[in-house]
Amino acid sequence: MTSECAVVRLKAEVRPARAPVQYRRIHGYRRAFVHAGHGPAVLLIHGIGDSLDTWGELIPELAKRHTVIAPDLLGHGRSEKPRADYSVAGYANAMRDLLSVLDIESVTVVGHSLGGGVAMQFAYQYPERCERLVLVSSGGVSRDVHPVLRLAATPLGHPLVSVLAVPFARTLGRGVATALKAMNTDVGQDEEHWMRVFDRMGDPTARRAFVSTIRAVVDVRGQVITMLDRCYLARGMPTLILWGTRDGVIPFEHAQLLHAAMPGSQLRAFEGAGHFPHHSARSEFLATLDAFMRSTPPAAYSGRDWRELLRRGRPGRMENAQGELTSEVLGRSLLSGT
Repeated sequence: MTSECAVVRLKAEVRPARAPVQYRRIHGYRRAFVHAGHGPAVLLIHGIGDSLDTWGELIPELAKRHTVIAPDLLGHGRSEKPRADYSVAGYANAMRDLLSVLDIESVTVVGHSLGGGVAMQFAYQYPERCERLVLVSSGGVSRDVHPVLRLAATPLGHPLVSVLAVPFARTLGRGVATALKAMNTDVGQDEEHWMRVFDRMGDPTARRAFVSTIRAVVDVRGQVITMLDRCYLARGMPTLILWGTRDGVIPFEHAQLLHAAMPGSQLRAFEGAGHFPHHSARSEFLATLDAFMRSTPPAAYSGRDWRELLRRGRPGRMENAQGELTSEVLGRSLLSGT
């Protein structure tokens, strides 16, 4: 009886094997990525300071029904970290190039944090290659950004990040993160994930790439770019917005702003989740993503319709000088429940 119970328990704990990391040189730089599964293609784009490992538990499940491509962005993870273009547009171009090398014409793009901004930029630059858009705790919505990221974008940013090379500083950082979790703060919800990012800062090339990426998207006034002025171009693009209600980095209000700016988008809030809902609410996240992809047809790109949208421009002034939706627009959205 004991051995039978052990076998049953062992079987229950077995998980699908993780796909191996592959490498290709594109424009002379080594890029790391996972390419797994068969079926409609899904591109997973991680956030700043992170890597494709953030999708590790999701890839085997998604690969059962989809072709999954999950890269380490240039300057991140196992990819090279040269002195290069770390702008959002540059990353979008890199996604196009990787897909072309792999002979993949179009994808559902899933982007987390900085990756959400890259996903939106990809959909804007290459609408004919984007079937659906999934934005997870996404950057690129409002000018507003966490004060720590503003500080990292200043001339003090590199010296401050360099301190993380000192073991004592990383130990202190772990202690602060543990305290924030014990105090039940929003940032503390994701303590283990911040520790993973901090540990990578021991590599000097990773630190330089991190600061270069921050400075490409943030300055002392906040995020340099916002996609709110171009959201009208996503008309007809199936869009899913996924956010934790306790996101301490990019507040849930940004999800509401984005939802209001993108008519027809779907918003799913994960109650109590932080900045990484694909970790803290993994089963619900996967179920929501799967239902969205099953229930929505791929966007049908029309060059003529795209040109007409550009000619007509935005349907009214939707955001203020800070790149934020006006309270009137947001209020209408919340009152209508959209």
